[in-house]
Amino acid sequence: MRTEKPLFIQVADRLEQQIKSELYAIGDKLPSIREMVTETGYSMSTINKAYYELESRSLITSRPQSGYYVSPLSSPNIINPTPSRPIISEENSEPEDLIDLVYGNMTHENVTLFSLGFPSNELLPIPKLNKAMVQAMRDLPNSGTSYEEIQGNYNLRKEIARAAFSWDGHFTEQDVITTNGCISAVSYCLMSLTKPGDTVLTESPVYFGILQLAKSLGLHVLELPTNMTTGIEIDALKKVLKTTKVKACILMSNFSNPSGSMMPESHKKEVVQLLAFYHIPLIEDDIHGDLYFGSHRPTNCKTFDESGIVLCCSSVSKSLSPGYRVGWVFPGAFKKEVLRTKLYHSVSATTLTHQVVGDFLKNGRYENHLRKIRKILYHNCTHYIHTILTHFPEGTKVSQPQGGFFLWVELDSKINTAVFYHEALKHHISIAPGRIFSFQNQFTNCMRLSFGLPWTPEIQHAIQTLGTLLCQKKI
Repeated sequence: MRTEKPLFIQVADRLEQQIKSELYAIGDKLPSIREMVTETGYSMSTINKAYYELESRSLITSRPQSGYYVSPLSSPNIINPTPSRPIISEENSEPEDLIDLVYGNMTHENVTLFSLGFPSNELLPIPKLNKAMVQAMRDLPNSGTSYEEIQGNYNLRKEIARAAFSWDGHFTEQDVITTNGCISAVSYCLMSLTKPGDTVLTESPVYFGILQLAKSLGLHVLELPTNMTTGIEIDALKKVLKTTKVKACILMSNFSNPSGSMMPESHKKEVVQLLAFYHIPLIEDDIHGDLYFGSHRPTNCKTFDESGIVLCCSSVSKSLSPGYRVGWVFPGAFKKEVLRTKLYHSVSATTLTHQVVGDFLKNGRYENHLRKIRKILYHNCTHYIHTILTHFPEGTKVSQPQGGFFLWVELDSKINTAVFYHEALKHHISIAPGRIFSFQNQFTNCMRLSFGLPWTPEIQHAIQTLGTLLCQKKI
C-alpha cells in the first residue's frame, strides 16, 4: 500500500519543480510565508516546514529580515563529485611530503591561500576579542597565570553545555572536558580508547590531521566509501563491522573536511545504533557544526547517543579564533579515561583564552558573530561555485556544502593536482591537492578549496586563473 507524502513535502516538491523549470530563477525571491499561506490555504506550520525542506535540499536560502531566495546551488549545471571507493585494506601509503609542501606556504603573505583550513582574519571579531582578553585578566585569579581545574574552565563548560541545546543535546557542565583545540580533543579520545596495532574506521576523503594522528599512535586506518553529499556509506560500514575487529570510528557528520558532506539525520541515528550494537565508540568531530547555511543547526550523532558511546569533539578554531586553542569534548561513558589522558598530556588548558571564549558565549557575542560569518561564508560559497562552473574545464564536478567553508572539486582523471599545485603556486595561488586526504593512492584528480577568504575581485581573479591554467595545460 502506497503511503501519501506529508503535505509539507508535497508543497516542497512542487516548489522544487518550479525552481528547476526556472519559473523561479537563481536569485529570485519566493513568496513570503504569509503570502504562501494566503495563496495555498495551508497552515503556517506546513509552509514553514516546506521552506525548511527546500533549504535542506540547497534549493533556497533565507536572508534575515528579507525572506527566502533561490540558491545558486540549485543550478542544474552542478555535477556532484564521484563517491569514493577506497580498497578496504590496512596497507597505507602516506602523503607526508606533499602535506609538508602545501602547509609550508601558509605564512606567505603574497600567496592566495585556498589551501587554508581556517577562516581569514578579516572574518573574525578581533577588536572584541582583544577587549575580552583585557577583561579576562581582570576577572581571573592572578590575572590568568594559574592553572585551571583539570576538567576545564567552569564558565566555559557551562556555556558549552547550554549551547548544545541547539543540536538537541541535553548536558551540564559536568559532561564537558575542555581541551587545547579540537585536534587535542580527538587525540585524547583516541589515546583513551586505543593502543598501537588497533584498527579505526574513517571516511574517505578525511582530514589529513586525523590520518597523521592515527599513524603517530600506531593505529591501522580503514577508509570507507563515502558520498560527497551524504557522508559515509552505511552499507559499507555494516559490511566492515561484520568482518573486522574495530576499536573506534572517527567521523565528521556535519560539513566534513574536505568534502563538505553532511550526514542526513536518519544516517546519523542509524550509525549510532549500529556502533552501539557492536560496542564500538564513535569519535565525532563536529568542529564545523555551528557554520550551517540553513535556518537551524543540524543535529549531531551525539544527539542520538543513548548509551554514551559517542565522544563529541568541537572547537571555536574554525569559527572564532584559530590561535586561541579552545576546544572540548562530550566524552559520554568515557569521561574518566579522557580526563586522565588530559591530565597526563597537558594538565590544564590555556586559562586566559578559555575564559575569553566562555564570556563570548555567555554574553551572546559568539552567536552574533556566527550570524554574520555564516552569511558571509554562504555568500562566498555561492560565488566560488559560480566562478568554478564558469571558468573551470567542462565536466568539472564540485560539491554543494550546506555549511563549513570547503569545496571539493573533481577534475578530469588525467589531471594530477599534486603536480598542478606547483603550477598554481607559480601564480601565487595555493590549493590543497586531494591526495593528502587519504592514505591510499586516490583523489589525485581532486582538490580542496577553502572559501574562508573574503570575496573580492582579487579572489575571483585567482579562481579564474586556476580555471585558465586547467583549461590550457595538460598536467
